[in-house]
Amino acid sequence: MLLALCTTPLAAQEPRQVPDNASAKRYGDGWTCNEGYRPSGSGCAEIEVPANAYATGSSYGSGWACSYGYTESNGQCAEVLVPANAHLTSTSGDRWACDDGYRVQDGGCVAIVVPANAYAVNSRSGTGWKCERGYRETQGRCVAIRVPEHGYLSDSPSSGGWACERGYRAERNDCVAINVPDNARLNGSSYGSGWDCKRGFREVDDACEPLQLPENAHIDYSGNDWDCNRPNRRQQDRCVPR
Repeated sequence: MLLALCTTPLAAQEPRQVPDNASAKRYGDGWTCNEGYRPSGSGCAEIEVPANAYATGSSYGSGWACSYGYTESNGQCAEVLVPANAHLTSTSGDRWACDDGYRVQDGGCVAIVVPANAYAVNSRSGTGWKCERGYRETQGRCVAIRVPEHGYLSDSPSSGGWACERGYRAERNDCVAINVPDNARLNGSSYGSGWDCKRGFREVDDACEPLQLPENAHIDYSGNDWDCNRPNRRQQDRCVPR
């Protein structure tokens, strides 16, 4: 006996409810607001773009941005006031910078006056100029650096514009010869004595005296002291077995 096959029609799928000014997503459920609109509650509200602005097409943030030459202020786009001798920055247009040869002062741009023995620099801050090599700034002028005998010009900010040659050290405004004792060598340091004892010697009262090595000892890594050969250990001025 044949059994009758019963078929039940599938329930009709309810259409997706898409609010005004929105479009159904191509895949999956849901919808997105059309350009110029943003989600608001269960629908899409029109983005109010203020004067001198444009819609960004983004559903995040305000949905608009100020045009070039304007900046956001209290939900509006205010014109960027560019002082004389200045220009809008090319990146965003919401700021300004002084033209070459001018610097910022009191909210405007004033001409950079370059003194003698100086040159202009492209900088938003400071004087807008630097002294030429061999000169340093003093009360708005560039004054020649006095280099003492056995000295040379130096760009180090802590040198006062000059430094002493090797074998000399700065004392006040002069370069004084470093007195290197016998069995010593210059170490190039501007601090301390300016010299170190050679290997096998140690400093004693501004002189370098030879090391006195006890039995079973050797000169250590520093070169200016000694250590005991293994397995001996140091005890005062001699090496004793462990």
